[in-house]
This record gives sequence, structure tokens and C-alpha cells, in this order.
Amino acid sequence: MGRRGPGCATLLRVETVILCGGKGTRAHPHTLEVPKPLLEVAARPVLGHVMDIYAAQGFDRFVLAAGYRVEAIEEFAATLPAHWTVAVVDTGVDTGTAARVRACREHVGATFFVTYGDGVGDVDLPELRAFHDGHAGGVTVTTVALPSPYGTVEAGADGRVDRFLEKPSLPEHRINAGFLVVDRASVDTWGGDDLEREVLPALAAAGELYAHDHHGFWRSMDTHKDALELTELCRGGHPPWLARPGGCGSLA
Repeated sequence: MGRRGPGCATLLRVETVILCGGKGTRAHPHTLEVPKPLLEVAARPVLGHVMDIYAAQGFDRFVLAAGYRVEAIEEFAATLPAHWTVAVVDTGVDTGTAARVRACREHVGATFFVTYGDGVGDVDLPELRAFHDGHAGGVTVTTVALPSPYGTVEAGADGRVDRFLEKPSLPEHRINAGFLVVDRASVDTWGGDDLEREVLPALAAAGELYAHDHHGFWRSMDTHKDALELTELCRGGHPPWLARPGGCGSLA
């Protein structure tokens, strides 16, 4: 049986735990000096862009699950808008993602958001929360179509090439895009310290995990090249991850 959906006032009090404690090895050597979430997109840490997505829709209570170079995350947090509520929790350098969430448990309410510090998208957060409240599972994960790292070739039965597609999305395959909703009671049942390899598969096997499909913009900043491409998307001052229209819980 699903839950009863919350009103706007409840939505505004939802905390967002952002996983920003890893070393970001795929962005090496740029992460030698700063944590990956502090790598810049359009002269601003990508973590700030992630927080903007939530704050623009009315969710400005944050818990930063830090670890690697935690002092740099703390320095960044001190520059954020004064009306935001931001707690930085040192969850350890080599801690798994599920264990980082668990370490932040005392800073969140009964239901809260969880996301990664390097993924941006125009996810409708009130809609996501309403979907979560409409089912009986303990966790909702946002999914997007798998972005192909390669261009694809389409050809007819005779072998003649019809067209090339440059790095298309593959809608028949969906991936975890972050932007999760988690019930705090569910965290107490988690076994293992890795969210992606242990906890989410176990929740799926138990029927406790639900997927909310997102069909708008989404992009993960995994490499320096990704940072440059996201910076280019900011040209003109209108990042595509802030294109979500106003609504319940929105500041727009």
C-alpha cells in the first residue's frame, strides 16, 4: 500500500544528502588538489550546480557526505547562501557510498533525498517525491537512458549505411542517475557498505526498490572532458539542468 503524499510545506523540509567524499580517480590528475565535486563547471564547482537544482525547487537543506579533502568541502560550504542549511559530515576517505548515507542518518528526517555530487539533471523533484510516496518501497532511484560512449551506425538489410548517430541514448537500457528518495527506516535494514553493488541490488530482490524514469536532461561529470562540455552548455547563462518549470516546492 502506498503512502499519502505530502503537501508543499512538508516538501520544503526535506533534506538532501549529497555524496561527495570519493577521490574521483577517473578525473585524475585534476582531483589531486581538490575533491571531484569541487572541479569547476563554468567557473563554479559542479557540487554547487547540483545544489542549485535542489534549491531552485525549494529544497535548500543539505547534508554533504564528505571524506577525501573534507576541509576543502567545508571551505566551499562556507561560501554558500546564508539562507541554505548546510551540514558537512566527515564520513571517511575510503568509506562506501551506503556507509556514507548511514553516517548522515542523524541529520535527516523520515524521508530524504540522496544524490551524487557530480550528476546534474532537470529532474522534477516534487514529482519524484510524490512517486516515492505513492509506493510501499523504502527507496526510489531515478533512471535515465544509457548514454552510449560511442557513435552508432544504422544500416539496412543489404548492408547499405543509412545514417550515423553520435553517442545516442539507448532507451532500452536504463541506468542509475542518482536523485534518490530514501526512507530513514530503510537505512537500518541495509546490509553492506556499497550502495550500488550491495544495497540497491538487495533492495530490488526484496521488492523494496522502485525506479522513477527521467526523460529530460541528465549528465554525469566523470572526466575533465565532461567538465569542459558541461561548461559549454552553460554558455548564455541557462544551464539545461535548471530548465525545470516552477511548481510545488519551487522557488520559480
